[in-house]
Amino acid sequence: MTSATVLSPGDEAPDFVAVDHLDQTVKLSDYRGKRVVLFFYPQASTPGCTKEACDFRDSLDDFAAAGFQVVGISPDAPAKNARFAEAQSLPYPLLSDPEHSIAERYGAWGEKKNYGKTYEGLIRSTVVIGADGRIEQAFYNVKATGHVGRLRRDLGLGETPVS
Repeated sequence: MTSATVLSPGDEAPDFVAVDHLDQTVKLSDYRGKRVVLFFYPQASTPGCTKEACDFRDSLDDFAAAGFQVVGISPDAPAKNARFAEAQSLPYPLLSDPEHSIAERYGAWGEKKNYGKTYEGLIRSTVVIGADGRIEQAFYNVKATGHVGRLRRDLGLGETPVS
């Protein structure tokens, strides 16, 4: 089992290249000069990931008004992310990381425990990257429900909008 190396405020955000749900190549450097909320989710179209992704969708205007670009990333293939984006009307990029190399560099891949079993997998995490390419905040082992609301408060975006 590998243990995740977590990122801390001030660390340089690891660059990456990935394919999004529209089959477009995306690089972190494409966002240079912008603040990015990069959230790692384990599997598209599962209840927890759907809740989290929709919470980001429902708060997207507030994130954008504060200068943030929201980007999701999972081990799912682009086609699965595309079905997820379409089914949930997700208007932000969903990146595919099937080899989990990006998740590993961001500390979002490592040992997990579930029902007494230990295995390696994606650790639900969110990393806020500043316009200068440095980590502003990093949250690991977050819960799908309530995380976006906490992030909104931490970033000074106010309370979560009521759907």
